[in-house]
Amino acid sequence: MYDLSGKTAIITGAAGRRGIGRAIATRLATEGANVVVTDIEKPPLPADEAVNWRGLESVVAEVEALGRGALGLCSDVSDATQVADMTRQTIDRFGQIDILVCNAGSRPGPDRRPVVDLDEDAFDEVQRVNVKGTFLCCREVGRHMAERGGPGKIIVISSQAGKRGYAHYAPYCASKFALVGFTQALALEMAQFRVNVNAICPGLIDTERIAFIAEALHPKGVSAEEHRLAMLDANRRTVPLGRTAVAGDVADTAAFLASEQSDFLTGLAISVSGGKGME
Repeated sequence: MYDLSGKTAIITGAAGRRGIGRAIATRLATEGANVVVTDIEKPPLPADEAVNWRGLESVVAEVEALGRGALGLCSDVSDATQVADMTRQTIDRFGQIDILVCNAGSRPGPDRRPVVDLDEDAFDEVQRVNVKGTFLCCREVGRHMAERGGPGKIIVISSQAGKRGYAHYAPYCASKFALVGFTQALALEMAQFRVNVNAICPGLIDTERIAFIAEALHPKGVSAEEHRLAMLDANRRTVPLGRTAVAGDVADTAAFLASEQSDFLTGLAISVSGGKGME
């Protein structure tokens, strides 16, 4: 549908088997882009081991099977030196960067508490990854895009929690609201270089993160898996379009924003929520 032939995209946070990053990487590759995928090294989940999922290595293999160039890099987005190295290696391999997707996010856990019970370190960790990580990636890749005079596409993965607050999600909401404002400011700054900057705000997505959230929030006497299934069912019943989103729904929107068809759109925060969030 979209022609990204000859373009090079970086997608951060792309090692998860059922994650948004993997879905975006393979979708952009399908549209013709070379793809660099990054993540911070984590041991695979048991379910991933059962199907021989190898994280970034598996995503790279999928992209190459589509006939595109691919590179997998272990990179901490909150470390400026590692982000600079990620950018340099991408340019060395493919010549330039046309598309940046800031998808890396903190792992849910100790941050899912009422504010009065929240540890400072848990709050800081979410901001370090979600906000600082996005800033560092956009700064480094943005410099490259500006120096060559554009064009370019920057896509920030925010959340419906960046438009509406949720109890027990205060650090996450704070980070995702910040990303919407950051997107708007960066869009104004990068417009002169013909670089479009937009955010995607998904609702609940059936990815590995739901298991982590369920582990943090499940009530006493209810297993994490039971709570995960209950979360998905409760969400489905409140979505006007009648289902919980999957990673491919976000990838479809990212492919559009990465394409020339979105050239006159910038500074937006687009909800991908089946009508549950219309802000």
